[in-house]
Amino acid sequence: MKTTKTKEVKEGEISISAKVYNQMGKEAGDIALPESIFGLKWNADLVHQVVVSMMSTARENVAHTKDRGEVSGGGKKPWKQKGTGRARHGSSRSPIWVGGGVAHGPRNDKNYDRKVNRKMKTKAIFTILSKKFKEGEVLFIDSLKLDTPKTKDAKEILMSLGTIKGYEKIATKRKNAAYFGISSKHAGTEKSFSNIGSIKVDEFRNVNPVDLMNTKFVVISEPEKAFAFLQSKKA
Repeated sequence: MKTTKTKEVKEGEISISAKVYNQMGKEAGDIALPESIFGLKWNADLVHQVVVSMMSTARENVAHTKDRGEVSGGGKKPWKQKGTGRARHGSSRSPIWVGGGVAHGPRNDKNYDRKVNRKMKTKAIFTILSKKFKEGEVLFIDSLKLDTPKTKDAKEILMSLGTIKGYEKIATKRKNAAYFGISSKHAGTEKSFSNIGSIKVDEFRNVNPVDLMNTKFVVISEPEKAFAFLQSKKA
């Protein structure tokens, strides 16, 4: 874990110090982290509620079955009500008939949307970042920029960051290795990492609890700008 235990007071808020690296894995200085973002206690109930609700809202509702009123045929009564010795039936499209409708099957008109309050979502982001920071899974780099889209260059950056103690799996983990939060959209950087399935690169303003929980590491580029954005979400 690349953090120091010392805390300092900065503009009325307790801060925690952490190392900052460049994209080649070399130390580039220290940075103070606001405890209101990186010093929270783990709240499993909050995170679970927010993540499950967001995943439910994003669910693609595709599966669909027809009920007895939607399948074709069955307009005529199969046989008369009495006198045949057989059970009474009114339609061959009944769910108990082969070829009939489906009872209680999946429907594509079902609404899976779940509301998540803005403050809950923000608190979940802070809680996850705090937990990952304490477990040594948050890495701060001064910048991340690749002007020419090249997967080879992106892999070199991953290998360099993988030389930092505790972050070796960034370069070797096959799935969900890291979420890279960049300060602004940059086509060259995003395209360079697009062929690496274990890495997701996105603007940090789009950060959400689902992405954070789906990856092992969180790499924050230009952390000062990221902190300013996170602080604005508390307002």
